[in-house]
Amino acid sequence: MTRPGLRELKKRRTRDALLRTALELFTTKGFEETTVDEIVEAVDVSQRTFFRHFAGKQETAFAVPEMVEARFMRALCERPPGEPPFAALRGAVLDSWEAMNEAMAELIPVELHIRTYQMIESTPSLLAVHLHRSTELEARAARVLAEREGLDPDDPRPRVATAAFGGVMRAAGRLWATGEDASVESIRATTEEYLDHLGALAEDWHGGP
Repeated sequence: MTRPGLRELKKRRTRDALLRTALELFTTKGFEETTVDEIVEAVDVSQRTFFRHFAGKQETAFAVPEMVEARFMRALCERPPGEPPFAALRGAVLDSWEAMNEAMAELIPVELHIRTYQMIESTPSLLAVHLHRSTELEARAARVLAEREGLDPDDPRPRVATAAFGGVMRAAGRLWATGEDASVESIRATTEEYLDHLGALAEDWHGGP
């Protein structure tokens, strides 16, 4: 694997600085109240530089969730063949968090990630986007499950599984965001506890009723 050159490192550092600054401003001033001018002024770059890295404020608000979602989908596609569908979902999310823990800590503090989650949940325009993204993620995961199981795309079971899984993830995320323990280990434990209540979906779908 080749190491990035100085130019790429500079671009990455600028992007990371813009992201951290934007999230700090969003979570202290409010998303709607923060302007792009304020973000670039704090980082001492131009608006043109900001828009080379991000399409707008909304993209910065969802930059970290997008990283987590992308890692989860890769992990789901890489689960062992023959693993029951719900076990694959569970394993994918736990494995992806394990891999994201260090990467996310280098990008933004976990405490800022929690504040960003709370900000998204409390900002109507962002919450609507968040719920839409969650629905799209569930649909993509359902297609992966259907393909893994050799099922017809119209079979309802993959959609039911991913809808239930998505509901658990949102409930666990809200609980984590309001708790005292902000560690990745905490949300992992909370999610595992919540997922245990969906054990029936972990059964082999080809094993009969």
